Amino acid sequence: MKISYNWLKQFIKTDWDSEKTASMLTDLGLEVEGVDKYQSVKGGLEGIVVGHVLSCIQHPNADKLKITTVNVGNQTTLQIVCGASNVAEGQKVPVATIGTILYDKEGKPFEIKKGKIRGEESHGMICAEDELGLGNSHDGIMILDSKLEPGTPASTVFNIENDEVFEIGLTPNRADAMSHWGTARDLRAGMLQNGTNIELITPSVSKFKIEKRTLKIDVNVEDQKLVPRYCGVTISDIKIAPSPAWLQNRLKAIGISPKNNVVDVTNYVLHELGQPLHAFDASKIHGKIIVKNATEGTKFITLDDVERTLSSEDIMISDENGPLCIAGVMGGKNSGVSEKTSAIFLESAYFNAVSVRKTAKRHAINSDASFRFERGIDVNITEYALKRAAILICEVSGGKITSDLVDIYPKKVEDFQVFLNLQNVTKLIGQEISADVIKNILVSLDIKVNSISKVGLGLIIPSYRVDVTREIDVIEEILRIYGYNNIEFTQKLNASISNSSRTEDYKIQNIIANLLTANGFNEMMANSLTTPNYVALSENLNETNNVSILNPLSNDLSVMRQSLLFSGLEAVSFNINRKNNDLRLFEFGKTYHKLLSGNQENSHLTLFMTGNKTAETWTTNQKPSDFFLFKGYVLGILNKIGLEKIIATPLKTDVFAEGMVYEMGNSTLVEFGTVKKSILKYFDIKQEVFYADFNWNAILKQISNNIKYTEIPKFPEVRRDLALLIDNSVEFSQLFEIAKKTEKSLLKKVDLFDVYDGKNIPTGKKSYALSFILQDNSKTLTDSQIEKVMSKLTNNFQNELGATLR
Repeated sequence: MKISYNWLKQFIKTDWDSEKTASMLTDLGLEVEGVDKYQSVKGGLEGIVVGHVLSCIQHPNADKLKITTVNVGNQTTLQIVCGASNVAEGQKVPVATIGTILYDKEGKPFEIKKGKIRGEESHGMICAEDELGLGNSHDGIMILDSKLEPGTPASTVFNIENDEVFEIGLTPNRADAMSHWGTARDLRAGMLQNGTNIELITPSVSKFKIEKRTLKIDVNVEDQKLVPRYCGVTISDIKIAPSPAWLQNRLKAIGISPKNNVVDVTNYVLHELGQPLHAFDASKIHGKIIVKNATEGTKFITLDDVERTLSSEDIMISDENGPLCIAGVMGGKNSGVSEKTSAIFLESAYFNAVSVRKTAKRHAINSDASFRFERGIDVNITEYALKRAAILICEVSGGKITSDLVDIYPKKVEDFQVFLNLQNVTKLIGQEISADVIKNILVSLDIKVNSISKVGLGLIIPSYRVDVTREIDVIEEILRIYGYNNIEFTQKLNASISNSSRTEDYKIQNIIANLLTANGFNEMMANSLTTPNYVALSENLNETNNVSILNPLSNDLSVMRQSLLFSGLEAVSFNINRKNNDLRLFEFGKTYHKLLSGNQENSHLTLFMTGNKTAETWTTNQKPSDFFLFKGYVLGILNKIGLEKIIATPLKTDVFAEGMVYEMGNSTLVEFGTVKKSILKYFDIKQEVFYADFNWNAILKQISNNIKYTEIPKFPEVRRDLALLIDNSVEFSQLFEIAKKTEKSLLKKVDLFDVYDGKNIPTGKKSYALSFILQDNSKTLTDSQIEKVMSKLTNNFQNELGATLR
C-alpha cells in the first residue's frame, strides 16, 4: 500500500521528517518497506530558470535556426541556438542551463551540454512544454509571464510538488488502515503515546447541499444480508474534463493514472477514506437500481473489456434492463462514465466480504475496491464518504446534487463489546501498565470505555476495527501503541527442556537428511497441489480418491497429490531442460486421499537419481548411475535407522520397469526401481530415472525406542570366496538362505560380488562369485574350522541347487 506524506499531512499537521514518521508507523505495525521520492514533474525542473531574450537573429548557416542572447539572471548572458519558430526578442522563456538533466518521452535522462550547431556555439536550451514534462505540446517554446525576473527558478513558477511516498507492507487484518485517513488515525495514536498531542483533521462534508430534485433514481436491495447498507445520490450538469493538478498529483504519487475528474474523485476518496465508490452514467440507467444476485450464465462485459460469465452467487448492480456492475469488484463497460456523460448516479455501499472475495476469485479480478471489501470496511462511513465524494465532484466538474441521498440501512451494525481484565493485560504483556495509560491508549484508538471496575474495563470497539473482537485483540492493540520496544526484559534466560523421544519424526528426518546430503543428494519441496491428469498414469491411483480444491487457482493445481512421483519428475524434467542432467533429489512429503472412511494423509520419503555417477572431469571416465548404486542408498537409509532384518522381493508395477520392495513383518518399508519409459516420456525425460518411495509412517513404527548394541569383536574375521556354476533360474536370495541355514553362528555375512554368463559358460548356466565372512566372537578361528564350514556350504549348494565349483 502506498501512502503519500503530503496527503497524510492533510489529516495530521506534523513537522516530522519522513524517516521519523516511517519509524513510528513501523513500530505501530504498519511496516514501512521503503520511502520513495515523488515529483509532479520528473527532475523537479532543477537547473531550469527564467530567461529574458535580449536579441534574436537569423542563423547564418541554417534557415530554420536562430541565434539568441538570453539573460538568465545575475548579469549572466548566454548565447543559445534555438529552432523554435515562435522565439522572439523581449520574451520571457524557460532556459535549461549547462548540466541540466532533462527527460525524453520514454523517461530516459539526457544532459544539456555546451555545443556547436552549424558552427555557432550554444550554451543551453530554450524549452518547449513537452521538453520540461509540463504538457504534450511541441509547437514552439513556452512563453512565460513578462513580469517574471530573469534567473527565477522554474520550479517556483510552476509550483512543482515534491512528495515522499511510504510503501507499507500491510497485514490482511488491518483493513482499517487501508487509507490515508486510517494511517493518520494510527499515527496520531502513536504520537499521543509519545507525548505529542496533535489534532486529527476530519474532512468536512458541511457543504453537501441538494441544489434541486430533478433526477431521482430509486434503489431496491433484494438481499440485505449480502448488502447490509447501500447509499446513492445523483449529480447533474457535470462536465467531464481532466482533473485539476492537485488531484492528479495526489493520485500519481501513489501510482494511479488520472482518467477524468469524476473517476479521479472516486479513486481519491477510496484512498483517502478507504470506502470504494462507483459512478454510473445516469443516462444509461433504465428505471431503478436493483441490487440482486446475477442469473446463472449471464454474459457481462466489464470495464477491462473482458466478457465474463456470471454466477448466481455474484452480487450485481442492475437496472430494469440487466446488469450494470459486479458489486464491489468492477464496473461494466456500458454503464461507466465517458466524455459524453452529463449526469451520474454515485454509489457508496457495504457488501458482504465473503461474497466479494468469492466473486473476485471466480472471475480472477483483483481491484482496489475488491481488495478492501473482502477484508472488511467500515459500514458506518458509507454515507459520509458519499457526501465527501459528491462535494468534490461538484467542485471539479461544476455539477449539482439533484436528488435526495438514498441510504438503505435497515439493520444497523452494532459495535462490538469486549470486557478487558487488567490482570490479563499484565499477564500477557509481561509488564504492568498503569490503568490510566491503558485508558489513554484505548481512547486514542477510538475504543470507548463504557464501564470501569476494580477487575477491568467494559469497552465498545468502533465498527471500523473488524479485527478487534476479543480481549486478546484489545491487549494486542494496547501493546502495539504502547510500543514493543518499551517492554523491559531481563538478562535472565529461561528455557524448558522437553522430554522427547530420540525416535521422534523430525529427529529421524534430520538424521536421514544429513545422510543423503552427505551422499550428494539435494532436498526438494514440491507443491502438494497438482493436476488431476496424473491419476491416469498409474493404475494404483484412483480419480475418486482425489481431494479436490474448492477454489483452485487453475486446473493444474486443482487436487492434492496422491503420489510424490509425478511432482518429483516435474523437478527432474525442469532441471534436465536446463542442462542439469546429473541429479540426486529427495523429498519428505505427504500424499492425500479421499476414502470412504474420510480424508487420509500419508507421510513419505522419496528419492530420485538420474544421470552420471560423478561430475565430468578430465581424470574420470563418465559412468551412468545404475540400479545397484541406487539400491545401496536405499539400504543405507534403512541401516542408518537400525532396520536390518528386512525381506527383499522383486517388484514390477505400472510405475517400475524393474524394482524391489523391502518389507518387515506385514509392513512395506520401501518400493524402489527404474521408472517406466512410458511415464518418463510423459514428462519428456529421455534418460533413465531411479525412484524410491519410503512408507515413512511404517518406518517410524518399526524403529525401536531401545538402543541395542554389542561390543566390537576382539578376534579377526576371515573371508572365503566361492565361484559357483548354477542354473539361470537360481537367484542370489536362494543361495543366501541356504548359507544362513548351513552355518548360523560363525557365518556373519554373505555377498554377491560378480555375475558372469558369457564365453565358456554352458547354455542355461551362469556363474556367481560369492564372498563369505566368518568370525567367532570368543576365539580365533582355525583352518580346520574354516574348511569344515566351507565344505558344508559347498555340499548344500550342490545338493539343493545343483551348483558346482568353477
